[in-house]
Amino acid sequence: MVLEKLGSSLYEALRKVIRAPVVDRDLVKALIRDFQRALLQADVNVQLVMELSRNIEKRALEEELPPGISRREHVVKVVYEELTRFVGEKPEPIAIQPGRLNLLMLVGIQGSGKTTTAAKLARYFQKRGLKPALICADTFRPGAYDQLRQLAESINVDFYGEPGGRDPIAIAERGVERFRDHEVVILDTSGRHKEEASLIREMQEIAAAVRPQEIILVLDGTIGQQAAAQARAFNEATDIGSIIVAKLDGSARGGGALSSVAATGARIKFIGTGEKIEDLEPFVPSRFIGRLLGMGDIEGLVKKVREAEVPVTEKDVRAFLSGKFTLADMYQQFEAMRSMGPLQKVLSMIPGLGYQLPQEEFDVAEERLDRWRVIIQSMTVEERENPKILNASRVRRIARGSGTEEREVRELIKQYNAMRKMLKQLKGRRRMMRRLPFKFG
Repeated sequence: MVLEKLGSSLYEALRKVIRAPVVDRDLVKALIRDFQRALLQADVNVQLVMELSRNIEKRALEEELPPGISRREHVVKVVYEELTRFVGEKPEPIAIQPGRLNLLMLVGIQGSGKTTTAAKLARYFQKRGLKPALICADTFRPGAYDQLRQLAESINVDFYGEPGGRDPIAIAERGVERFRDHEVVILDTSGRHKEEASLIREMQEIAAAVRPQEIILVLDGTIGQQAAAQARAFNEATDIGSIIVAKLDGSARGGGALSSVAATGARIKFIGTGEKIEDLEPFVPSRFIGRLLGMGDIEGLVKKVREAEVPVTEKDVRAFLSGKFTLADMYQQFEAMRSMGPLQKVLSMIPGLGYQLPQEEFDVAEERLDRWRVIIQSMTVEERENPKILNASRVRRIARGSGTEEREVRELIKQYNAMRKMLKQLKGRRRMMRRLPFKFG
């Protein structure tokens, strides 16, 4: 989980307050000492730790309690609010305009996880119904072309690069021109050190040639306080619009990267939370801190569930139970499930589950659901509404269009027929129950 070591340390410190019979000045000071120790071990800047400590102590001990709030609840609230302010109070998403080309250029030092992050970002936008593409303009690192090409193929995203090419500016220009009909084009550039003047110039020249909508700096979450120096150096060289902190999957130094970048005023928009292609999530400070403290994110979970709820009228129910359940209806249910995000990430919002979830149990279900959604997207409106017309030639066309195999299309159809049959059986059981001379319950 995200920053597991830092999170568990802060959670243990806060739990002492939650379990204490009396919350007094001595307990608050003990909480401050535990927080200082946890943050300093996570490589957070000393000055920032002291500032945070002073704010928490002053508010916890001097603020007047709101009506109906205990001192214990007030202290927990203060800690939560100060930590949230510490990393940035409001989320700042990347502004994407559907229906037009949005060019995002990724920069960062070599080894920061930039190429993998490019593919994760493409996958993130793909899952939200946009058409992404990837361009490899990294002519410096051997293997960069093959790595990004393989990642693009694994998520069925268009890719452009020139193996053996030596002119990154020309490659970038040709790639952008090729993908004019795409909505999100992600440009991966050569990794560079903040002291490498030639590579910094290359970055500036690429940006001037293709004019990206946003330049994104990818930072390695394990480098601690060095993140601030990197952010400043890149920001001085060109206009950095976003920051993605990668590798926040258990690093003891991740707190240093987050706090250092936050201290520069830079905007963190995504965090990488694991090695898998799905392990990228928008950086929402309040939600992040809630999970970090082991408090869960019940508010966020409820919001996601509400967003995922599909309104079903009585007429719809009657149609379902009559067997009038189409592939369009099935797709709507898939969209509702996927709008909540990966299953493991959703469950991690529930208090007590944050550090205990085995990813393996969800992988097969997630992958199958993704394939089925793409298959239904490749069908015509008529095929979704009337699946009976799906003959062998249509199945072949759908398989080609969705980048899947014919057996996977047939597997989806089989699953659909099973669901439709089950719904009809439910109607039959309701009729049978009404005929019985007695009632249950």
